[in-house]
Amino acid sequence: MGSLLSRLGLECGGKALKEEERHLRANDRELNLSYKYADNAIKTSKYNIFTFLPLNLFEQFQRLANAYFLFLLCLQSIPEVSSLPWYTTVVPLVLVLSMTMAKDSSDDMNRHRCDKQVNNRKVEVLIEGELQSEKWMDVQVGDIIKLENNQFVTADLLLLSSSEPLNLVYIETAELDGETNLKVKQALTVTGELEDSVEKLANFNGEVRCEPPNNRLDKFTGTLTLKGETYSLDNERVLLRGCTLRNTQWCFGLVVFGGPDTKLMQNCGRTTFKRTSIDRLMNVLVLSIFGFLMIMCLILAIGNGIWEYQEGSKFAAFLPKGVNAPFSAFLTFWSYVIILNTVVPISLYVSVEIIRLGNSFYINWDRKMYYPKSDTPAEARTTTLNEELGQIKYIFSDKTGTLTQNIMTFNKCSINGKSYGELLDFSGQRVEINEKTEKVDFSWNNLADPKFCFHDNSLVEVVREGNPEVQAFFRLLALCHTVMPEEKKEGELYYQAQSPDEGALVTAARNFGFVFRSRTPESITVVEMGELVTYELLAVLDFNNVRKRMSVIVRSPEGKLTLYCKGADTIIFERLNPSCSNLTEVTTLHLNEFAGEGLRTLALAYKDIDPEYMEDWKLRHHVANTAMDDREEKLDALYEEIEKGLLLLGSTAVEDKLQDGVPQTIEQLSKADIKIWVLTGDKQETAENIGYSCNMLREEMNEVFIVSANTAEEVRKELQTARRKMTPDGTEEPTVKKSRSGLFCLLKTETVADEPVNGEYAMVINGHSLAFALEKDMEMELLRTACMCQTVICCRVTPMQKAQVVELVKKYKQAVTLAIGDGANDVSMIKAAHIGVGISGQEGMQAVLSSDYSFAQFRYLQRLLLVHGRWSYLRMCKFLRYFFYKNFTFTFVHFWYGFFCGFSAQTIYDEWFITLFNLVYTALPVLSLSLFDQDVNDWWSFQYPQLYTPGQLNQYFSKRAFVYTVLHSGYSSLVLFFIPWAAMYDTVRDDGKEIVDYQSFALLAQTCLLIAVSIQLGLDTHYWTAMNQFFLWGSLSVYFAVIFTMYSNGMFLTLTSSFPFIGTARNSLNQPNVWLTMLLTSVLCVLPVVAYRFLRILLWPTINDKVRYKVRQDKVLPPTPRRVQARRTSTRRSGYAFSHAQGYGDLVTSGKFLRRTPKSRPALFSQTDSPLAQTQPQFYRTISEREEPPLSP
Repeated sequence: MGSLLSRLGLECGGKALKEEERHLRANDRELNLSYKYADNAIKTSKYNIFTFLPLNLFEQFQRLANAYFLFLLCLQSIPEVSSLPWYTTVVPLVLVLSMTMAKDSSDDMNRHRCDKQVNNRKVEVLIEGELQSEKWMDVQVGDIIKLENNQFVTADLLLLSSSEPLNLVYIETAELDGETNLKVKQALTVTGELEDSVEKLANFNGEVRCEPPNNRLDKFTGTLTLKGETYSLDNERVLLRGCTLRNTQWCFGLVVFGGPDTKLMQNCGRTTFKRTSIDRLMNVLVLSIFGFLMIMCLILAIGNGIWEYQEGSKFAAFLPKGVNAPFSAFLTFWSYVIILNTVVPISLYVSVEIIRLGNSFYINWDRKMYYPKSDTPAEARTTTLNEELGQIKYIFSDKTGTLTQNIMTFNKCSINGKSYGELLDFSGQRVEINEKTEKVDFSWNNLADPKFCFHDNSLVEVVREGNPEVQAFFRLLALCHTVMPEEKKEGELYYQAQSPDEGALVTAARNFGFVFRSRTPESITVVEMGELVTYELLAVLDFNNVRKRMSVIVRSPEGKLTLYCKGADTIIFERLNPSCSNLTEVTTLHLNEFAGEGLRTLALAYKDIDPEYMEDWKLRHHVANTAMDDREEKLDALYEEIEKGLLLLGSTAVEDKLQDGVPQTIEQLSKADIKIWVLTGDKQETAENIGYSCNMLREEMNEVFIVSANTAEEVRKELQTARRKMTPDGTEEPTVKKSRSGLFCLLKTETVADEPVNGEYAMVINGHSLAFALEKDMEMELLRTACMCQTVICCRVTPMQKAQVVELVKKYKQAVTLAIGDGANDVSMIKAAHIGVGISGQEGMQAVLSSDYSFAQFRYLQRLLLVHGRWSYLRMCKFLRYFFYKNFTFTFVHFWYGFFCGFSAQTIYDEWFITLFNLVYTALPVLSLSLFDQDVNDWWSFQYPQLYTPGQLNQYFSKRAFVYTVLHSGYSSLVLFFIPWAAMYDTVRDDGKEIVDYQSFALLAQTCLLIAVSIQLGLDTHYWTAMNQFFLWGSLSVYFAVIFTMYSNGMFLTLTSSFPFIGTARNSLNQPNVWLTMLLTSVLCVLPVVAYRFLRILLWPTINDKVRYKVRQDKVLPPTPRRVQARRTSTRRSGYAFSHAQGYGDLVTSGKFLRRTPKSRPALFSQTDSPLAQTQPQFYRTISEREEPPLSP
C-alpha cells in the first residue's frame, strides 16, 4: 500500500454488523446518518495513555518464553523455593520486556501523530448550498466535496464532474498500489453536466446503491438512480482515498465510503505471517527443552528425597527440623526449575530478530543488486525469512516482465493469410535485422511516432494502396483497446496504456495511418489515412483472465454496426465462422512461426451485427450491467452470445526481449540444484522458445515432454508415459511418508519422496491439460512427473492455476518454494509460496507490494539466493548451534554439581555471573558471528553454486544437529565441572595459609566455562573481522574487569549481601594451578572438536571443505617466474596482421557457432552490469572428488 499505509499503521477499525448493501442519497445527511455509516475519521493506534502498560504487558506475556519467566519470578518470591536472588530473573525479563515496550510505544505514538495529522486536513464540503472548509474527520457519507489539483482524495468518491474535457480526471495511485503512472477516471455524462455550478450540485439528489465496504481496489459495483433513470457504476467512476489529483484543476465527488470503510483502510489489515522452517523447528525444540528441563528437575528432586531420607538426620544442626523427605523433594523440584532455567533461552527470539534485521540491511545496502536505470535498489520487505532464502528447492517464475523486459514492440503480423515483418533480399533469402538495417520511412504520416521501428516496406505499400483487409486490421487495433490519449503539446500525442501490449498495438496502428486521437464514454475518434472519423461506441466487452479476449461494438458514420475482437488465438479460433477454416490454417502456421521466435501473439477478428438484434442485445446488456447481484456472470453470458461467428482478420506478433543475464542466472541456479518452473499465460510455442533462449530447455536434454491432451484420461496417460520413460524401473504408486508436525505434533502431513532419475528431462504442459492435471484424483500424477524434471513450463495458465501449482508442491514436497513475478496476475502465486519476490517493472507495483523481497531485474535473484540467502542460513544455523551449546553447557554444570551438594539446589556460579552470562559476556561475540561470518566470499559462491545444496538438505541445523549439540554440551560440562572439582578438592594455597573454599571453586568453574565457550566460538568463526576480534576479546576483558570490581572490598562494604565474594578474584587468580586448570579444561573441551573436524575433512570432506581448501590454495601465490631475455637472430621473418585472435579460425570451421549453446556455459559474474562481465565471463569450476583434501580444519 505504499508509504501512506505504513504511516497509517496496520490496525483498522470496522463495524460489528456486516453490511450487505450500501444505500445513500446525495445532500441528505439526515437520511444517510440514519444508516449509521462510519464517518471519515480514522483511528489506527492501539493504545492510549491509560491502556498502554496493561495491554502491552498482556500481549507480551502471551509469548511462551515471557510467561515462563514470569512464572519463575513468582516462584522466586517463595522463600522455601527460591535459591537465587530475584534479580537473576528480573533483569533479563525486564530487559526483554522494555525493549519490546519501547518499540511498541514508538510505533503507536507515530500512529497517533499520523491519525491526528490526517483527520485534521481541510477540504471544501457543500453544506446547505455553500462550499465550507471542513476537517476530514467531519465529512459524512453522502456529502459532495470539491478537490483541487495536487490534493489527496478525502474519501472514496463517486466522480460527478471535473474541469477537464469529457469529464476526465487524472489521478496518481502511488500511495495506493505503488504505481507512479497517471490513471484516468471519467464521470458519467449525466453528472458531468453539473460542472462546477454550486446551485446545480446543491440540488443534485441522486441515489446510489452499491456494494458494501471491501478491500478490492480494482472492482466497484453499483448503480446511480437520477430522475427515474438508472446508470451503471464501475471502478472507472470512483476516486479512492489515498489517490492524488493531478493535472486537473478541480473536480466534485460524492462520498460513498468514509474512514474505516474506504478501500484503503480495508486493505490495511495484517498480511498472512510467514514462518521459516527454522522457526517451526525452534518452536518444537523449545517445547522439547521444557520437557527436558522437567526431567532434569525430577531427577534432582528424587535425589534430594533419597538424600534427605538417608543423610538428612546427620545435618540436623544445619537443616530445618521436621521437614520430611517427600516435601523436601517437592520444594527442591521447583528450586531446580529456577536454577536450571537457563536451558530455556529467553533471549533466543530477541537475538534471532536482531540477526535477521542485520542480514536484511545487507540486502538493502547491496550495490550489486541496485538497478541504476530505474534508480531501484533491492529491498527486503520482511525481515523474518532471510535464512529461508538459503534453502530454496523450487522457483516458480512468471515470464513476461520477469524473464523478459516487458517493453513491447510491434514486430510482425499476419493479415488475410499473408505474413509481414520479414526482410528478404533479391534472391528471396531472409535478411537478419540489426541496428544498421534500414527502417521504414513514415514521413508521409505527420502523426507517426518517431520511436516506432519497422523494416518491411511492403506492409506500408498495401496500406497506402487501400487494401480493405489490411485497413480493417489496423482499424481494429485503433478501436479495440482501453488506451487513453494525451496531447501535451500540439502534434505530440502520448498514449496511457494499462498494458505494454496494448500500447504497442495502438502505436503500430498509429504509424500505419490509423491514429487513435480521442475517446468519450460514447465515442472513439480515429484519423484514418488523414481523414477524421468518429465511431459511436455502443459497448466495451472487457478483457479478463478467464475470457482472454476483448471486444468493442461500434457504429460507423455510415451507420454500419461492427464488433471488433482481439484475444488469444485458441479462444478466437473457437468462435470463428466455419467459412474461415482455410484462412485459419494459414494464420496458424504464421502464429507458430511467430511463437517459434519467442514473439507474443494475438488473433484479430470481427463481425457485422444486425441493427435489430443489437437493439435487443443492448437492452439485455443494460439490465445485466445495472444488476447488483451476479453482474459479472450475467455480462459474461451476454458476451459469449454475441462473440460468435467471427471473421478472421489475422494476427499480431509483439516482441518482448529477454532481460540481461537471464540465461546465465538460470544456469547458475540449476547448478545449485534448484528446479525452475515457468508459469506463463503465453502460448506453448512462445514459451518453448523462451525456454531455449533462457537455457532452461537444452538440446542435450534426454527429452522434453509435451503434455497437450484434450481429456482427463489422455492427460493421465501422457503424464504416466513421461514418468515411465524417466524411471523405467520405478514403482507405479508414489512413496508417501506420513508424519506429524507443528506444536504438539497435531498437524498431519504427507510427503512424496523424490524419485531418482538418470539424465535431464523437461516438461511443457498447456493450461487446458493443467486444469485436468490439477484435479484431486490426478494431482499426484502431475506432481510425481513434474518433480522428476529439471524444468517445467506451464503455458496458458490463469493466476489461480499459478497459485494451485505452488500449493501442490508445498503440500506434498518437503521443500522450500519461491515465486517471482512482476504483475497483478502473479500476486496469488507470490502469496502462496514460502518466499515471494516482486520485480518492479512495467506492470505496476502490485507484485512488489505483495512480496517479501523485491528488486528490478531477474538476474539479481542469483545473488539474493547464492550469496545473501546462503550466508543468512549459514549464520543462523551457526548461531543456533552455538547458542544451545553454551546454554546447555552452562546448565549441565549445575546439574552435575547437584550430585555433590546433597541435591540442595545450591548454585555453582556467582549469582551475578548467572545474571550477566547471556546478557553481557556472550551476547555480542555470538551476534558478531551471526552478522559477519561467511565460509567463502561472494565470488567463490558464484564459482561453486553447489555450495547452496546443504541448505536444501537442512544439513547445518536440524533435530539431529540439535541432539549432537546437546551431546557436545554434555561432554563439555563434564570436563568443565570435574576437572576444576578435582583440581580444587581438598587442597590449599601454595603458601599453605588458606584452604580452597566454595567461592574459589565457583570462580574457577565459571571462568573455565567462559573461556571454553569463547574458544568454541573462535573455532566456529570462518571469517574474522575487527568487530569479531573486538567483541570476543572485549567480552573476556569485561568479565575480568567485572569480577575484580564486584569481588573487591569496596563493593562488599557497600552491599554486603549482594557481593559476598570478597577478595576471591585476587586470591585465586594469582595461583598457578588455577591457570593450569583453565588451560587443561580448555584443551580437553576443544580437542575432540578439532580431532573430529580434522578426520571429517580428511576422510569425508564436504563440498564446503573442498571449496575452502581451494580458496586457501589460491591465496598461496606461485613464485614469480624468472624473466628470460629473448635473443635476436639474423633470420629474416615475415609479419602478418590478423583481425582475430588465435584459435577463432578453428572455432568457426568447427561449426560450433551453428549449434545451440552446450550445457557448460560460462557462469555469470556477480556484477552483471559491468562490461567486463558481459565480454569476459568466468567459467564454472568442477571440483573433482579425487582432489587432494586439506590437511587442517
